[in-house]
Formats: sequence, C-alpha cells, structure tokens
Amino acid sequence: MWLWWIGNALLLLVVVPVVLLLANRVIRPASEIERYGEDILEHGVNLTGHLDPVPAVADTRDLVAAAKGLAVRYLTAAGPLL
Repeated sequence: MWLWWIGNALLLLVVVPVVLLLANRVIRPASEIERYGEDILEHGVNLTGHLDPVPAVADTRDLVAAAKGLAVRYLTAAGPLL
C-alpha cells in the first residue's frame, strides 16, 4: 500500500510538472503562430484594397504604345520642316 502512495506522489511531483512544461513549450509557439496568421490575414485584406487599380496598368501600357507610335509619326513628318 505504501508503494501505491509513493507512485502517486511521484506522479504528482514529477510527471505532472514535466507534462505541463512540455505542453507549455508547444502551446506558446502555437499561440504565436495564431497571432502571426491573424496579422497576415489583416494585412492581406488591406492589401487587396490597394490592388484595385492594377488592371488599369494594361490600359496605360496600350495608351503609351499608341502615343509612342503617334509621336514617331509626328516627328518624322515634322523633321523636314525643322
């Protein structure tokens, strides 16, 4: 019977603190990862608002190409006059 009490005392004084220590070493990084994930989600949502004008870049590229062609035509036509 006294071995039973010694086993219970060892369980309470040795095993439980070791399990709590190891659990703490796992839970703390997991909670940090959760905070990082929430931060990434928040900034990702904010970033999508700034990406709305991106399709206009293709229109700008096309307009620049058209203006470049017209400028070359103008300069070749105005070249003999200068």
